[in-house]
Amino acid sequence: MDLSKVSTKDLLDGLSKREGVEVTIAEPYKDETVKVNGLAIVLVITD
Repeated sequence: MDLSKVSTKDLLDGLSKREGVEVTIAEPYKDETVKVNGLAIVLVITD
């Protein structure tokens, strides 16, 4: 499946609804810290 034509917003909307996915949103000019324990993939998406 080629996802290159799918918008980042649509990809994020779909992923954020899945079990096991935790979303942390950093508001403009606000620092956030994300802590993980175990196997994880962290994506930093600046939009």
